[in-house]
Amino acid sequence: MNVDLAAVRAEYERLRGQLARLGWISQGYVQDRGPGAGGPCYQWTRKVKAKTVSVALSQEQYQALKEAIANWRQTQEILHRMQVLSREIIFGTLPSPPRRKRLGKKALGLN
Repeated sequence: MNVDLAAVRAEYERLRGQLARLGWISQGYVQDRGPGAGGPCYQWTRKVKAKTVSVALSQEQYQALKEAIANWRQTQEILHRMQVLSREIIFGTLPSPPRRKRLGKKALGLN
């Protein structure tokens, strides 16, 4: 496997910079339920030990959590890409044991 070390390092550093600029993060989902039935207008839902937990929110909390959840999803995407780049470097530049067949991209998680 031919790896452009400089290009991979540059992309990895770019991704690290993106992570550093992200704000607060949170898992879960938020929803604006709208007024009705006397219940909360805004709700945050997440899984805790395989159970769904819901919390009523103020509008300000809703907006902050909405942004934090978007940041969490972006964090996950960036970390996935960083993992792929790390495996490219590890399997592309370091010695490997003898193998009968070459390792494919699927086996290495590069696709």
